[in-house]
Order: sequence, then C-alpha cells, then structure tokens
Amino acid sequence: MGALGRLQSLLARAADRRVAGLAAAGAAGRAAARADATCRRSRLGASGAWLVAERLGIMEGRQLAALAVMQALVLAVLGWRICLTMAAPLAYLVFLVPFGAFLVPSLQNLTAWMIEVGLRVLEIPHYVDALTIEIPAGFFLVAEACAGLRFIIASLAFGALYAFVMFRTPGRRIAVMVLALVVPIIANGIRALGIVVYGHYLGSAEAAAADHLIYGWAFFSIVILLLTLAGLPFRQDASVSATPVPTPLMQRPLSGGALLASIMLVLGSGVAAPMLVQALQRAAGDATPLPVALAAPPGCTLAATGDRLTCGGTTVRGQLIAFPARSTWSVVVAERQRLTGQDDEALTFSMNDGTAQWRGRQSQDSSAATSAAVVWLDGSPAGDGLRSRAIQGWTSLRGTGPTPVLAILTIGDAQERRPGVELPRRSTADLRQEQDVLRAVIDAQVGAAGGGIGGAAARASRAR
Repeated sequence: MGALGRLQSLLARAADRRVAGLAAAGAAGRAAARADATCRRSRLGASGAWLVAERLGIMEGRQLAALAVMQALVLAVLGWRICLTMAAPLAYLVFLVPFGAFLVPSLQNLTAWMIEVGLRVLEIPHYVDALTIEIPAGFFLVAEACAGLRFIIASLAFGALYAFVMFRTPGRRIAVMVLALVVPIIANGIRALGIVVYGHYLGSAEAAAADHLIYGWAFFSIVILLLTLAGLPFRQDASVSATPVPTPLMQRPLSGGALLASIMLVLGSGVAAPMLVQALQRAAGDATPLPVALAAPPGCTLAATGDRLTCGGTTVRGQLIAFPARSTWSVVVAERQRLTGQDDEALTFSMNDGTAQWRGRQSQDSSAATSAAVVWLDGSPAGDGLRSRAIQGWTSLRGTGPTPVLAILTIGDAQERRPGVELPRRSTADLRQEQDVLRAVIDAQVGAAGGGIGGAAARASRAR
C-alpha cells in the first residue's frame, strides 16, 4: 500500500503541474494575443496618421507617424517586455523630428520685446519698428535665425537625456524639462540684447552682428554648462529603489511564420499610404500661372503686359499661380518659399489691406528679392492654419472643390551668392522705401475695379 500511495501522490502532483502549466500557457497565449492585437492597431493607426498628416501638409506629423511605424515594428518583433525596458531610448527618438517652426514668429516678437526692455533699462537711445531695432550705431534685425528655436530644441533634447540619466522622481524630471524650455528663451533674449549693446559701445552695428551666430552658440554652451552644474547637487543616479520590480508574464516566442507575418504587416501598412499618396500626386499635375492685371497707384506706370509697375526707379512684378485641386498645402508653402526666398536672416513683415494679410520678406543684401505674398482659397485669404489645410486636404482626396491661388508682388531680382563674394548690404532707408512701394501697390489693388490682383486670385480660387 505504501508504494501504491506514493505512486498516486506522484501522479497527483504531476497532474497539478500539468494543469498549472496549461493555465500559464493559456494566460501567456491570451497576453500574446492582446499584445498582437495592440500592435496591429498601433501599426494601422500610425499609417492612418501619416496619411492624414500628408494630406494636411504637416511635415512634422508625417515624420512623427513614420517614427511611430518604426516603433510599432520594434514592438512587433521584440514584444512588450523588451520594449518597455527600452521605452526611454525609443521615446527619445522623437528629437529626430524637427518641430516648432510655427513658434518662430512668436519667438521673434518675444526676443524683440526683451531687447526693447533691456535698451530702455540701460537708457540707450533706440527706435523699434516691429522686428527692426535702430540705435545710433546702426540697425539690427530680429530675423528668424535669431528667434532661438534651435537653442530651445537642443536644450530640450539635452534636458530630456539629463533628466532620465540623473534623476528618478517625476517631480525633478519635470522641473528639469521646464528649465530646459524656459532658460534658453530668456538666454536668447539676453544674447540678442548683448549683441545690440555691444554694437552700441563698438559704434558699429555691422561689426557687432558679423559673428553673432558664433557668439550665440558660445553663449548657449555656457548656459547649458551652468544648467548641468546647477543640477548636479540634486542628482539621484546613485539611488536604487528597494521595491522589487515584478517580473512580467513571459509570453511564448513567436514562430518564424508569425514573426514574418508581423514584419510584412508592418511594412505593408507603412508602404500602402505612401503608394496612395504617389498616385494622388501623379494625378494632381503642376501649378499653372494665371494672367495678372495690376492696378497702378499714383506715381506708378503700368506696363502693357499688365503684370509690371514702374514706380520711380523701382519695378514691381505681380504673379498669380493656381494649384490643382489634388495639391496639398505643403505644395503651396513650398512654392511660396521658392519664390519669396528661404533666408532665415531675412526681415519678415506683414501688410494688411483690409481684406488680406500679405506676408513680406526682405533680404538685408541682394540675395533675394523683396516680396509680399498671400494665398486665397475658396474666395477668401487663407493662412497656414489647420482650417486651410483641412479644406485643401479634403479637396485633394475628392479631386474637386476650391483650389489655392498664390498671389505674389516682387521688387527687384535675386542675385546668386558666390563663394568668397560678399553681396553689399542695403541701408535701412532702402528697405523702408521698398516697403512703402509695396504698401502703395497693395492698397491700390483694393480700390481698383475687380479688386486688382487680389480680386483675380479670389475669383480663381472658388470651387468650380
């Protein structure tokens, strides 16, 4: 009986272990199924987000969605356990995406305001006109390159790494990220003010601004170093949590066929949206120029072609460009940048004629022509906001509806930059004179019969 009892006990324990193993396998299978379903939803969601961002013409959205597709591929291959361990490095990849361009105008205005406040405190004579600061030693321009966006992105990237490596509590990590955002904004204003003050005491604005980018990066390096040293006394990298971390439930490894299917699904969902976009772009066609009939303000002579004005010694040329219905807003923005220039050290300004906000650009030298541009959509002036992008994105999918029309007024011709040859800088009087001519021409279009170039753009942009 003793031997029979021991045999029954061994069989019972073996049966219990088999039941427990089957239960664990079932739980692991259910966990794997949930993880696989989550991966599929993530892949499809990222691909859909990429397509939406592409139709809206938001480059940052496209790149973030492409990054999400790559992260979904990592999740599908390695599983949740490894991906959760690698969460910080995977999340840090977001800094590969250039973002924040929409903040540049606000940062420019903030920097100009900080300069004005500093000059007032230091009692330095000055005159501020939007983004132009004039002192007895000359004038300074708060260009797009002076907005400090590069400093902010670099500071946020360094701050995220520093917070993850050196600190453990959420409060301290959030404090580091707040400082990484606020400090470079203030530091950029101080840097810009320092260049203006240096030009004041040097007696030459051009000499002070000659190497301002080098000064800026050196100043930024010092600021980052000081932030690093300030955070060292509060570091927590030596502390180890005493709370045991529970081991996640192990899931069964994917078979070769399942792994190949997951990879193919990720690649298929990632390629399907770009292929659809390529087909839409081929069907869109190219932008077409439209005839222009400018209205001449007093003191200006209209050419026989109707698209040129001669105002004293200044020639103004008008252009109208209509885009196909299947074009996205990014195509409109790219064409506007091509025609008006992309120099991030140019002077940017705006002119409101009562119906539309014209966006102007002026180069400090002759590398780009002075220009003012506005886009019309469905009979109304349109900005680069989500509303305009959404309307055009929906139209690009349908193939019919209102179409964007770009109106541009240009003064002069751009000169090609050559290595070793410095183009002459234009004076403040020349820049203001060209702005005055543009203002007179824009105002003349509003009161003209048919609305001038703006009226023609409004009519051409309506749905057909």
